[in-house]
Amino acid sequence: MGTTRLRYQLADAGPGGGTATTTATLTAALVAAAACWVVAIDQMRGMDLGVATRLGSFGFFAASWIAMMAAMMLPGAIPALLRHTQTSGRVLAAPVFAASYIAIWAMVGIAVYALYRPHGTLAAGVVVIAAGIYELTPVKRHFRLQCRENACSGLVFGLDCVGSSIGLMATLVVLGVMSVTWMVVIAAVVVAQKLLPARAIIDVPLALAIIGLGVVILALPSSIPGLMPTTGPMPMM
Repeated sequence: MGTTRLRYQLADAGPGGGTATTTATLTAALVAAAACWVVAIDQMRGMDLGVATRLGSFGFFAASWIAMMAAMMLPGAIPALLRHTQTSGRVLAAPVFAASYIAIWAMVGIAVYALYRPHGTLAAGVVVIAAGIYELTPVKRHFRLQCRENACSGLVFGLDCVGSSIGLMATLVVLGVMSVTWMVVIAAVVVAQKLLPARAIIDVPLALAIIGLGVVILALPSSIPGLMPTTGPMPMM
């Protein structure tokens, strides 16, 4: 379990200063993630229009996106952060690792801003189905394993975790990139996949559920709360 894994990380830190450093790193990561949740929720208030969401100015989106990524990704990165801190033994190891990790997700945000357009339910459904199929691929399994085991640097860890979570993040973007509800749902899945080992009995039903969500979006988009704006007709693409 995820909590058991964290306890092992704390136990492996050793007595004295090692334990103190590990505890401080764990606390700082959790506090930073909690603070970023508060900031992200405040920035996203009133911005969610489902598939019709607009991103606003680049500065606004960049600030919102970085807060979102730190909120969503830092909790699941804690085991890797602890391993890296223990291995390096440097005071700044934890903040440098975390900052470079979030920097990778910030680069993903730049790509999102460049490519994103308000869209319709057809595009949303297709992307969600593709994301579900991706969850079943060897590529996904490879990056998920690397994301759980590789903590040599924040940059490498970030690239592995982008490979693992890119389908889930694409789902967030097309369903409501400024939706707190979808942010919570996707964050829960991302954290669980980082903390728990891959198991077909869980992973396959999850992938099928994502594919099923995409099918429902295509067939009956009005059944998904918040997907379509309540004012004015929304084009299908």
